[in-house]
Amino acid sequence: MTPIAPLIETFLRDTLARQRGASWHTSDSYASSFQLLFVFAADRLKVKPSALTLEQIDAGLVSAFLEHLEDERKNAAVTRNVRLAAIKSFFRFLEYRQPAALEQIRRLLAIPFKKTDTRLVPYLLREELQAVLDAPDPATRDGIRDRAMLHVAVCAGLRVSELTGLKVDDIDLPSMSILVLGKGRRERTLPLWKPAAAALRAWLAIRGQVTTPEVFVNARGEPLSRWGFAYLLRQHAATAARKQPGLAKKRVSPHVLRHTCAMVVLQATGDIRKVSLWLGHATLTTTEVYTRGDPTEKLDAMQAIVPPHLRRGVFQPTDKLIELLRRTS
Repeated sequence: MTPIAPLIETFLRDTLARQRGASWHTSDSYASSFQLLFVFAADRLKVKPSALTLEQIDAGLVSAFLEHLEDERKNAAVTRNVRLAAIKSFFRFLEYRQPAALEQIRRLLAIPFKKTDTRLVPYLLREELQAVLDAPDPATRDGIRDRAMLHVAVCAGLRVSELTGLKVDDIDLPSMSILVLGKGRRERTLPLWKPAAAALRAWLAIRGQVTTPEVFVNARGEPLSRWGFAYLLRQHAATAARKQPGLAKKRVSPHVLRHTCAMVVLQATGDIRKVSLWLGHATLTTTEVYTRGDPTEKLDAMQAIVPPHLRRGVFQPTDKLIELLRRTS
């Protein structure tokens, strides 16, 4: 039996980070996927996660894990595919290192990705967004921190990993801008709206001296995790729903704030290229999804089009006999 712990450690620390040069965000995403898989496997097999072996992580168990993600955790097919991609990457790494498990590996690699629907991106209306931004209590330390986090997340359209990984040295308050390290190690500098800059300045004034370089920290002075931010966002969304009942029907996640920023920028500029630059997308193809969700784009197009002429006609009732025959045929 082959312990899986040393293999996954080598994959994450050596192969993924050093040899492939993957960013911290990618490594963190992969680690999250394996954490979920190993906790599920340990619970299913009644062993400790550190005692799991390679032979136990077979195609059947991984398929059951993927069903667990959708049925129990209510993850979308897109999230399921992200987790499966991480698992397949690890097992491709094992192909030439564990020849005895080659048949097991091939069966696992044959698990198909699930087709996904191309749906409109969810985003908040202006009134709903304002209610969420106003939810944190500005009279408390946590409220000042949360208000700054929400404003920066929306203003810059940050991914949750970009927000939690933002460092004090990345902020330039005199110019009201921040430096963001995004996916694929692509850097981008983004301006801050005045409310966002004011909220961030208020938080930095009371943040205090902590050893960690990250901007947003918890009560212990440690970097706030992505799950921590998601939890706080849910709390503030529930508070905001008292003023905006429509929020109760929406799932307000960190990525919904990013989508909301994209829609604000698109409606303000009418230029999909600027939205792409703002969000740090590698190609315009990724950004085009926002044009499908913005009704003003369709209204502008409708006003620019000369509709075809509608030919006049005179309605003539159908003969009763013919109508009877049509119903019975």
